Amino acid sequence: MQNQEGKKVPQVTFRTRVNNEWTSVSTDEIFKGKTVVVFSLPGAFTPTCSSTHLPRYNELAPAFRANGIDAIVCVSVNDPFVMSEWAKDQESDQVMLLPDGNGEFTEKMGMLVDKADLGFGKRSWRYSMLVRDGVVEKMFIEPQKPGDPFEVSDADTMLAYINPQAKKPDQVAILTREGCSYCTKAKALLENLGYEYAEIPLEHRIRSRAVGAITGQGTVPQVFINGTHIGGWEALERWAKKAA
Repeated sequence: MQNQEGKKVPQVTFRTRVNNEWTSVSTDEIFKGKTVVVFSLPGAFTPTCSSTHLPRYNELAPAFRANGIDAIVCVSVNDPFVMSEWAKDQESDQVMLLPDGNGEFTEKMGMLVDKADLGFGKRSWRYSMLVRDGVVEKMFIEPQKPGDPFEVSDADTMLAYINPQAKKPDQVAILTREGCSYCTKAKALLENLGYEYAEIPLEHRIRSRAVGAITGQGTVPQVFINGTHIGGWEALERWAKKAA
C-alpha cells in the first residue's frame, strides 16, 4: 500500500447516478477549496462496510462538520447502480457515496488490490484520509494482513486525529409501544433537550419479556443514553432536571 501524504489526489472523473440520472463528478469538484474526509472500503453490501464503517462515519458527521470538515466521501470499486442501491439501504444521508467503477482513482492512489480469491476481482484496500484543498494531509491505511483488517480507518480514529477533544453525538435509544402516552412525553422531552434518538417500538406480545430482559423493568418507555439505562418517564424527568 502506498502512503500519499503530502501529494495531490489523482485527477479523475467519476461516473455516478443522481436521481436515477447519469452524472459526472470531477476530483476538483469534490476537493478543490474544501477539507474532505475520505474513507474507502472493499465493497458495498459487505459485512464490515455495512455494519460499522459507513454507519459510524454517517453518525459522526455532525462532529466532523463542527470541526471544519466540509464533506465526507466513501469510495468503493463498485458500479454506480450498486452504490446507489447501497445508499438507499444504509445510514448514509450524511456521506457522499462515490463509485470508482473502473478502479481508476483507487489504482492511482496505490490502493487497488486483487481479491480474486473471494471472487471480487480488483477492489480497494480499506483506508481513510484527510484531504485539504486537494492535498492529502493524513492517511490511515489498514495493516497488510490476511482477510479484511479494520483497525485504523474508522470514523473515531479520524475524528480523534482532527480534534482529540471533539464532542461526539450522544447515542440515545428509547423502547416504546404504540399508544403509550408516557412514551410520547418521553420522546418530546428528548427532542426538547436536543437529542436525536433511535426509537425501538415493541409489539404487544413480546413487550413485557423484552423490556424485562433488557432493563429489569416491566413498562415502557425505557430510555438509554450513551450506554446508561436512564429508566422510564419519571426517571427521565428527574435525569433531565439534574442535567439542566
